[in-house]
Amino acid sequence: MAFGFSPKYIQDYQLDNLNKEHFLVLAIEAAFKLDWDVSFVSETGFIAYTKFSWSSWSEEVTIKMDNNVANIKSECTESQLVDWGKNKKNVEVLLSKIEEVKSMITQEEIEAKIEDLRQGYASKEDDILSKPPSTTKEKITDFFSIFKPTEGYFVSPILININLLVFIVMLISGVHILLPENQDLLNWGANFRPRTLEGQWWRLFTACFLHIGILHLLLNMYALLYIGLLLEPYLGKTRFLAAYLISGIAASMTSLWWYGLTISAGASGAIFGMYGVFLALLTTNLLDKSVKKALLTSIAVFVGYNILNGLKPNSGIDNAAHIGGLLSGLVIGYAFIPSLKQFENKAVKFSTIGALTIALLISSFTVYKSLPNDIGQYEKEMERFVSMEAMALEIYNLREGTPNEELLSEIKDRGLYYWNENIKLIDSFKDLDLPLPIRARNSKLKEYCELRIKSYELIYKAIDEDTDKYENEINEYIQKIETTITELTGSQ
Repeated sequence: MAFGFSPKYIQDYQLDNLNKEHFLVLAIEAAFKLDWDVSFVSETGFIAYTKFSWSSWSEEVTIKMDNNVANIKSECTESQLVDWGKNKKNVEVLLSKIEEVKSMITQEEIEAKIEDLRQGYASKEDDILSKPPSTTKEKITDFFSIFKPTEGYFVSPILININLLVFIVMLISGVHILLPENQDLLNWGANFRPRTLEGQWWRLFTACFLHIGILHLLLNMYALLYIGLLLEPYLGKTRFLAAYLISGIAASMTSLWWYGLTISAGASGAIFGMYGVFLALLTTNLLDKSVKKALLTSIAVFVGYNILNGLKPNSGIDNAAHIGGLLSGLVIGYAFIPSLKQFENKAVKFSTIGALTIALLISSFTVYKSLPNDIGQYEKEMERFVSMEAMALEIYNLREGTPNEELLSEIKDRGLYYWNENIKLIDSFKDLDLPLPIRARNSKLKEYCELRIKSYELIYKAIDEDTDKYENEINEYIQKIETTITELTGSQ
């Protein structure tokens, strides 16, 4: 069982008296009999991909011959840490099948197939087996190299480091490592429609660097590491960073549009955007065809699985951000094609990034201004409620010995007036789109105001008539008010 980033298994096979081309014929015939997809052949070897199945997301099998040795390598094409022995099994099955083919094929058949192979050999200039690897996976030689910027893997580790640093600072400040409180997430800049639409637009950006617990962080950082190693060498630093930030903000906007009361945080929207960019590029001719088919299938399945998983009830997954990031990434990927064909042309590169940024700003501003913010409006109106409640309760702060005329005036013109104004305010909330718990709380608030009004009316009569016959009724209302307050504070 191999462990590591893109687990692999490597074994050398001594050719002994076998001619290189004879062995190549035997190996390719064996791959065909195993129903593998042979996508690249040169005089130095070949690259094949195993079939996609429930037990395998396809592995890349490479044979590279040098001197009298054939180096056979099977490597996972997906973001896995453990291969559960699949790569070793692939090599063993291939070698076994080669021996089987060797015993069945004649020398004449081998010679004929060699002639056919020579017609399809890649040229020495196009022989990717004799070139450095097209990805930077081999640069991850140890744990610490994950965090170290290097050529072809520069922006990705910086983004990983920023996410980790933000999480560490959150922990130092007292945020829970596994299950952060909602208020902590809001304090650190999570995306939440009532706050974001109240002028705190920067949450669309900061939410991309917050995570809801250590598991959420580690899963996202592993996905970012994988897509960064695959994609950044093709895009370069500037395009990669621009795509990450644009798709991240687009994902936040999608979440803002879709959810009314969901606290959203995490890098997954931006990461899905990068997967979208890579999916777009895999449908073009910009990448080597030897890697396109396996990666296209495995990444499509990975994205599809995660989106379907997010559709489950109570999954706790911000699927809107995933979908928004993915779709924006696809658009970005296709928009980058002209600049990738002219990789060193800075004018094309920066004009494309500029156009995408302008498109993001215009679309985000349009959505931002068009979204209703009933919760935000409700919270603002509740500040008025609290203010009027305080003014209505001021009668209890009147100095001892206040003349009855002044007491009666305060009860009628101030106390009763503001309690009735609060009832009108609560009634106006019926026009807002509010969740059922808030509507239930509003009903309780109205009941509280009505109890206050009845108690004030009795206090007014007691003072006006200079009698204590209403004392028991007043005390009953006070008890009911205290019970209602307990229920209200308990429901918050």
